[in-house]
Amino acid sequence: MNLNQVTLPCRDLDRSVIFYQNLGLLLIVRTDTYARFECSAGDATLSLSKKEQNFQPSDITIYFEVDDPDRVIKELKKKGIEITAEPEDKRWLWREASLQDPAGNNLIIYHAGENRKYPPWRINTNS
Repeated sequence: MNLNQVTLPCRDLDRSVIFYQNLGLLLIVRTDTYARFECSAGDATLSLSKKEQNFQPSDITIYFEVDDPDRVIKELKKKGIEITAEPEDKRWLWREASLQDPAGNNLIIYHAGENRKYPPWRINTNS
């Protein structure tokens, strides 16, 4: 199984499109109510769907892995993107920072390397 895409709701599609382009995602589909982006690595895509009715940002968090979170966060700050937590080393062996998109969805910019799928506490999947 391969993850195809995650779709997030937003109120202001134009503002959200600019935000995700500033993150470095490539806009590949755009209508009045929908946008879809390719990530610079991997096969997954991210979509935005404009919602007119009220909605609350969920507890879902989207993670974007990069080689150097500190460098990426500095670049995002130069573009005027507000960072809610600066890069720091976490006990689960990832270095990560957090921010929110214009709709209030939670995003993590992180680097885990081998620890993303193979942390020291990984369950042995060999039978």
